[in-house]
Amino acid sequence: MKDGSQFLIATHSPILLAYPDAAIHGLDDGPPRRIEYRDTEHYGVTRTCLNDTERMLDILLDRKPGSQAP
Repeated sequence: MKDGSQFLIATHSPILLAYPDAAIHGLDDGPPRRIEYRDTEHYGVTRTCLNDTERMLDILLDRKPGSQAP
């Protein structure tokens, strides 16, 4: 990439958000503000899903905690 190049990307991807030296701006509430990668909601949801998959599936599938069937 040439010096001075810029990209504006709207994404929910924690992989794209992790791009080195990316400037991340939150647009969720109030005026745009710069936020750190690990402070994004998408990072938190992905981390929780990877670290506690069964609990996340319980929530997403509206099932009783600990059940394996949808």
